Amino acid sequence: MAPSMIAPRILCIGIPVRDLTFRVEAVPARGSKANATHLAEICGGNALNAAIAIARLGGRVSFAGPMGDAGETSSGFILERMAAEGIETDHILRIPGATTPVSAIIIDATGERTLTIYRDPALWTVKLPGADKLLVDCRAVLVESRCAAFCVDLCTEARRRGIPVIVGVDRAMSLQDGLLTAASHLVFSSEQVQETAGIADDGDALKHLSVLTPAFLAATRGPDGTIWLDETAALAETPAFPVQAVDTLGAGDVFHGAFTLRLAEGEGVREALRFAAAAAALKCTRHGGGLAAPQRLEVEELLLGRS
Repeated sequence: MAPSMIAPRILCIGIPVRDLTFRVEAVPARGSKANATHLAEICGGNALNAAIAIARLGGRVSFAGPMGDAGETSSGFILERMAAEGIETDHILRIPGATTPVSAIIIDATGERTLTIYRDPALWTVKLPGADKLLVDCRAVLVESRCAAFCVDLCTEARRRGIPVIVGVDRAMSLQDGLLTAASHLVFSSEQVQETAGIADDGDALKHLSVLTPAFLAATRGPDGTIWLDETAALAETPAFPVQAVDTLGAGDVFHGAFTLRLAEGEGVREALRFAAAAAALKCTRHGGGLAAPQRLEVEELLLGRS
């Protein structure tokens, strides 16, 4: 289980977000208001949450993607948190006049979250550095599905070089999305795989998509575990670890980060999925989004207890 002597370097591509989280007993009805019992300001975004998880689990992480203007408050806050986690930020590009995304997140007593977010359209005009710069010493690439507009070419080149490209899918994808074929691994949530395939069953949706992409396909289903297609195109399942969830924010992102790290360490998908399930379960037992990602020893202890 232990990482290699030289931790693998993983490139995460995404758009960081400044999260304002509010804890409430219940989400207020439309047109009403409620008092929050707790407020926290944290950094978030799918790829950034995954990057934090990778760093805490023993990987080396560099991050590429757009952020807002150098003079705004949100981007400065996020960069400070990334530095504290040991994430390399040399490839983050500041877009003059643009605004870093901000989200308002309501977390109820069951740990479920409801959110709204603003993303500046100008962020999608970013031009990433070239592959020779971004992919040096890279063992895996992890990408937010929403970033296809500025990273498909890089992902295609990574695959040409034999570097796995893992896409964490948190929204329905177009069947013409370049990441469907540029990825080596596509990890959906249940809702998104059904919406992407247009089929109201996780297994049937995965089989439908397997005709359109050569990538490994999986769908996470929270406490119901993960369903995926093995090398023979047969459905397989990885159970979730039962925990008392208090906050599901960022759990899927932590899953993607842990899965990517184990692949980069040379493990197969079955072991990587189990490792990711343990990491995501531990995250759900504490508040804080991606900043509640577990340490490596915690995940290993949970896995040993389940062996």
